[in-house]
Formats: sequence, C-alpha cells, structure tokens
Amino acid sequence: MPKYLFIYHADKPMQPEPGQEAEAMAAWGRWMETHAAAIDQPGDPVGLSKSVTADGISDSVPNAAFGYSIVSAPDMDAACKIAADNPMVAGGGSVEVAEIMPIEM
Repeated sequence: MPKYLFIYHADKPMQPEPGQEAEAMAAWGRWMETHAAAIDQPGDPVGLSKSVTADGISDSVPNAAFGYSIVSAPDMDAACKIAADNPMVAGGGSVEVAEIMPIEM
C-alpha cells in the first residue's frame, strides 16, 4: 500500500490557549486512535526551521513545518481524507500530503 508523508504547516507556532493543553493533546490522541490502522509513524513535532537556497540561509520560512507523520492509504484521495480531520487543520493550519516514492536499488 502506498505511504504518504504528512507535513504539518502553520504561519506561526500553534500553541493552545492556557489551560487547553490537555484538550489539544486529547484531540491528537483521538485522531491517532481513529486512524491507527493507517498511521505507520506518528512522527514528531519539529523545531523552528531555516530556508537554505543558493542565495543563502534565511530564518524567514513562511508557512513553516511543525511536524510530520507517515500514513498508509490506498491512494492520494484516501490519504487526504485522513488528513482532513487532523487537529492541525481544525486549529487553522494545514497538512501537506505527499506520496513517498520508494527508490528501487
């Protein structure tokens, strides 16, 4: 079955309101439980990133990545449906979905 990389994006770090941290974590737990059969790697959050181009290194990364997961799904449409109810989307961010293309050696 194809695997998909979910990259979680937002314009700024998405911090829950004070006192709502437990509910934010519970929302992620519910999403992971609902899609447990499809989630190959729940992933991790990532720190602030930099952009490296031929022009140099920049601290300004619009719509920066804040984490990732790896999910199995029959096709891109099914992967996008799994991403659609992710807490990142509900919180105003987005989930980039890209098929992982295995390299045959």
